[in-house]
Amino acid sequence: MTQWLAGLRREHTTGTFTEEDANPDPFEQFRVWLGDAHAAGLMQPNAMTLSTVDAHGRPDARVVLLKGLDDRGLVFYTHRTSRKGQQLQANPHAALTFFWDVLERQVRVQGSVEWTSDAESDEYFQSRPRGSQLGAVVSNQSAIIPGRDPLESALAELSGRIGEDSPIERPRTWGGYRVLPFEFEFWQGRPSRLHDRIRYRLEPHGTWVRERLAP
Repeated sequence: MTQWLAGLRREHTTGTFTEEDANPDPFEQFRVWLGDAHAAGLMQPNAMTLSTVDAHGRPDARVVLLKGLDDRGLVFYTHRTSRKGQQLQANPHAALTFFWDVLERQVRVQGSVEWTSDAESDEYFQSRPRGSQLGAVVSNQSAIIPGRDPLESALAELSGRIGEDSPIERPRTWGGYRVLPFEFEFWQGRPSRLHDRIRYRLEPHGTWVRERLAP
């Protein structure tokens, strides 16, 4: 039934990525590629796989959305009592993976993780659609529930109680995380599987070293 999987392949001919192309600053290089993905019309160019480990060292992964980028790191938001939140509390390190198929590009990021400030989390929470705010309040993310009905009932009850215009306070268990990178890898598909891979490593004294990796 799945014999077709082995035959799925294509030649990568979209672009190149050389040492001369690579910006000395990996954050600037990431901004360029993220902008390219947005310009290419991808539906969610900010979608990324967030990888963590549990208390037993077993890997875990899920897709989340990049919602902030500054010179310190990459920011996403979630429930801090969720499974990923608990894993990051126990081991504040994570890996991020972006894959932009149309451009034949991938970016991998590894880093330590910190909470964003309450002010940052509040500002982003208030920018969300009202339905998303309500959903964050009523959902105890990752908890086992008997069905969907309790969620729908809680949403309707909360919405009716606070009305349409009252501000919604951010739950204290919901907020942002900033991944502080110590490594970036930029991958560009190339013919014959001789892909371009440029890695940036953060040295202890704070400078970034660029290296080409074999594909």
